[in-house]
Amino acid sequence: MFTVEHLPDAALPEDDWIVLVRAPEGLTVVREARPADSGEQWIGLYGDVTAHGLDVPGMLSAIIKPLAEAAIPVFVASTFHADLVLLPELKKQQAITVLEEAGHHVEGGDGGAGEPFRSPH
Repeated sequence: MFTVEHLPDAALPEDDWIVLVRAPEGLTVVREARPADSGEQWIGLYGDVTAHGLDVPGMLSAIIKPLAEAAIPVFVASTFHADLVLLPELKKQQAITVLEEAGHHVEGGDGGAGEPFRSPH
């Protein structure tokens, strides 16, 4: 479980974070959700099993296109080898169904730090 926060005038947070993105409008922080967090919770899909180089086209779109067609919002952060796709926890079962119908294999579901997926591409 994760939270996504926008900090308009913040410096680097001192606590644990997973993704930081600084833009002109402020800092976006993705961190593991804490028991006291009351905002929207997100689950993470991470394709570490299907790691790919930066020159491989279409990997991310193969995941987010079926989610977009099902009106499931996402927040995406990419690493050198894979992509982290966050989606609202309330859409978890719908997202798994949509991805499996699109030919993806979804593993995990234990509520841990990530829910890896494997793409057939």
